[in-house]
Amino acid sequence: MKNFPILILLIVCLSVTQAMAKPATTLQALIEQTPEGGVVPLEPGRYTGPVVVEKAVILDGKGKVTIDGQGKASVLLIKADGVVVKNMILTNSGNSHDRVDAGILVRSSRNQIHNNKIYDTLFGIDLQEAHENIINGNEISSKNVTLGLRGDGVRIWASHRNTFRKNRIHDSRDMVVWYSNDNIIEENVGWNNRYSLHFMYSGGNMVRRNSYHHNTVGIFLMYSRDITVEQNVVKYSLGGTGVGIGLKEVDNMTIQNNKIVYCTAGFFFDLSPFQPDRYNFIKANIVAYNVIGADFNSTLERNIIKGNAFIDNLETVRVRGNGVATGNLWEGNYYSDYEGFDRDKDGYGDFIYNHDIYLDTLWMNDDWMLMFYGSPVISVLNLLAKLAPISEPKRLLTDPKPVFSPSASVLFSKSNLNYDPPVINMEKDDEEDGEMPARFASDDDDDEDDDDDEEIDEALKKKANYNRYFLKQ
Repeated sequence: MKNFPILILLIVCLSVTQAMAKPATTLQALIEQTPEGGVVPLEPGRYTGPVVVEKAVILDGKGKVTIDGQGKASVLLIKADGVVVKNMILTNSGNSHDRVDAGILVRSSRNQIHNNKIYDTLFGIDLQEAHENIINGNEISSKNVTLGLRGDGVRIWASHRNTFRKNRIHDSRDMVVWYSNDNIIEENVGWNNRYSLHFMYSGGNMVRRNSYHHNTVGIFLMYSRDITVEQNVVKYSLGGTGVGIGLKEVDNMTIQNNKIVYCTAGFFFDLSPFQPDRYNFIKANIVAYNVIGADFNSTLERNIIKGNAFIDNLETVRVRGNGVATGNLWEGNYYSDYEGFDRDKDGYGDFIYNHDIYLDTLWMNDDWMLMFYGSPVISVLNLLAKLAPISEPKRLLTDPKPVFSPSASVLFSKSNLNYDPPVINMEKDDEEDGEMPARFASDDDDDEDDDDDEEIDEALKKKANYNRYFLKQ
């Protein structure tokens, strides 16, 4: 009988331990029992999923609650507006790309997803027609499979005015933004991904103060408009397709105050700008120690490239397809291969900077020839070609006001970066040629149809997912 109290104490301790290790009820039941706007009473431990949230409740795991999806589907599906999910651990989603198995599926608006750890899930956080959500401070990684079989760390489809801040996305595939406008993506970190950030058919987004390293591509802008990319650091985008910041068929991009270093290509341009009356603005960026500073897929025009520092890139500019980059505005940039002086001490070189190529044409269209770049024999041949050229060199670009030093105050000055591009009047230009293109043609007999179109436009604008950038072309 002396040991009876000790036995009772052991039984009580064992019961408490088991209660902490395994909640007495399912998480789904706890959510359904919680009133609208209430806090779900979570005990530390591991709950099983999948779980669906259909009312505005608060899930706060305090870092001690895990939801295990059991490999079946998405771990957590949010269908109600105004849900808060924070300090949770979500893991073990299904493996279906068709079903988009994820850590968190968001199918509603004005939710807050803070400081969660999402790992061993195919996709991380997936938003579809979900607006005005705040995704902050989460750590996200995919399943331990080859790069092409992973899901996206964050996937955004037709979702507007969301904020993604201070998330750590790694060992996943991409962060993709499709058909989505006016989102803010800032202070995130991404590594060991394919595309750390990839836009398609999106407009008006802000990308700032992010850090992306050791990815195949840092930031890629595709089929999009009116995006600002500023104060980001992109480094170590390596491999045959490594790109720091890429632009494909995009218009009115503002890319400024970024650092792009140690990439295969610092900038990559492909048919950008795309519309014949638009520009892209590349200003005040540091482009250093890349294989190619600016890689153009073809002869392009109307990129405004001002106040950038091109520092010790293996090649400053490459233009594929036997093209040139002279149709863009190059002005007030620093080039480490500039061979001039600044005798009047105004910060600018005394004469213009021309980037001509001689034997460089050997590797402009053949990446394998880069193996011999910088070798003594090629260096001597290149020098001889410059001293006594046997053929006319090709001029890739001209900068009439090269900055003499990367530390010169004039480089990033307002006066050096300022440029007001001329308005291109396509209709006037076409009229001068005597023809009106079909996209500008009008039919006076279609007034009724025009009125119907206006009514449809107004109705569409009232919808939350109205894409004002791309719905009307």
